Amino acid sequence: MRKPSHLIESAKAPISVYLLTHNEEANIRAALESVVWADEIVVVDSFSTDKTEQICREFTDRFFQHEFEGFGRLRNQAIAHTTHDWILSVDADERVSNELRDEITTILQRGSLSDAFYVPRKSHFLGQWIRYGGWYPDYRQPQFFHRARMRYREDMVHESFEFFDGIDGKLGYLHGHVFQYPFHTISQYLGKMHRYSNLGAEAMFRKGRRFYAHQLVSHPLFTFVKMYIARQGFRDGMPGLVLAGLYAAYVFTKYAKLWEHYDRAR
Repeated sequence: MRKPSHLIESAKAPISVYLLTHNEEANIRAALESVVWADEIVVVDSFSTDKTEQICREFTDRFFQHEFEGFGRLRNQAIAHTTHDWILSVDADERVSNELRDEITTILQRGSLSDAFYVPRKSHFLGQWIRYGGWYPDYRQPQFFHRARMRYREDMVHESFEFFDGIDGKLGYLHGHVFQYPFHTISQYLGKMHRYSNLGAEAMFRKGRRFYAHQLVSHPLFTFVKMYIARQGFRDGMPGLVLAGLYAAYVFTKYAKLWEHYDRAR
């Protein structure tokens, strides 16, 4: 079967990498160092107040500022700033492995029948790779994709994706890993939990999701049991137990804030 014209590659196709940042001076250098092999690096920042911009400009002059209006919209804005057809999405707390780099390079040289690829992630918590609890392979949206086929839905948080024209695209799965280091300390998790629970509660409120008191008990409990028992988080030792408890706390906080939205609206 003949390849779609937009997927035919003669020589190695160039690749753009984009990263989203906000006060990421502790993470961004390592992330950028892991993608220096790319033909283009684009950073979209939401007006950081630390040294994020200074560090980024050591690696690229493709640095842009956008107000944060949700992760989905921000990712689409980042795509708009890229200039190549093939795009790799890397978060500031992620590192691209050499194996993933080589696998992507091979695809760019040989061409691909897939429109987008999921990338497995080895995510770390308190310095330990978390293998259970649903944290591996921890696919998020396809991280490597052709710009002519995919875009993000403009969700505030936990953004999903869609293919253009409502036509299902062909998804592939890569073997090389991204290493993710989202939480070095429990305090760091709690800080991120505050932001994400705000965004999650606001998104639910906007969509008209109703609040019921039992959600403050049933949903956190379900989350803990799912992560720690059903998905065997106990096999990760104490970090697995702490992580399951923190996720349950996040769910409780998100629904408590949803209640707060409705209470204020009365």
